[in-house]
Amino acid sequence: MVMQERPEGAVGRPRAAVVRDALGVGVAVGLSGFAFGVTAAGAGISTLQACVLSLLVFTGASQFALVGALAAGGNPFTAAAGAFFLGTRNAFYGLRLSQLLALPRAVRPLAAHWVIDETTAVALAQPDRKSARLGFTVTGLTLYVLWNLTTLLGALGAEAIGDTGAWGLDAAGPAVFLALLAPMLKTSTERAVAGLALVLGLGLLPVLPAGVPVLVAALAAPAVLWMKGRRP
Repeated sequence: MVMQERPEGAVGRPRAAVVRDALGVGVAVGLSGFAFGVTAAGAGISTLQACVLSLLVFTGASQFALVGALAAGGNPFTAAAGAFFLGTRNAFYGLRLSQLLALPRAVRPLAAHWVIDETTAVALAQPDRKSARLGFTVTGLTLYVLWNLTTLLGALGAEAIGDTGAWGLDAAGPAVFLALLAPMLKTSTERAVAGLALVLGLGLLPVLPAGVPVLVAALAAPAVLWMKGRRP
């Protein structure tokens, strides 16, 4: 991806506006950790394991994919492969943010852990490097703290309830994931990719081992782009 150059005389946004927007994103998405904690408990994952996943993995889509595949009885290696595949997008985010943020080498390994959809979106929305750094930091810190706290609370609550399926809480994870995804589908190409991935995933679910349909559904993106390129 080619990053557009920032204008020389770009005027930075007021700090209060950047912090407000970053906190809004961090709080809104961070609270969805409740759903992950509940989903993980329903999949048979202990509270400790769920918390370690949130602390060390910290990428919601991959975490939901992993516990979803395990809950369906999938092979752990297949489930991990699907989660890893979904997480590779963060590497491409990192390529853009490394140029934009230009952080000191000493903090780059720590900052890399916070390179996810939300921090990238907030940082790229800023008009200058100073605002981008602030937005990235506030979003990352807020989201990391809340995501891990709500993961713990969700897992503990699910353990106290017992059978999450009986309460319908096993659907919390997919519901939150769809709620986060829907607003991002702004173009016809993005909607076509999502639609084809949905068809592939659901269509292959009865015939392939758990976790494999997620990997196959990922082929929707290159398939749609290939068909779009063949149009006259």
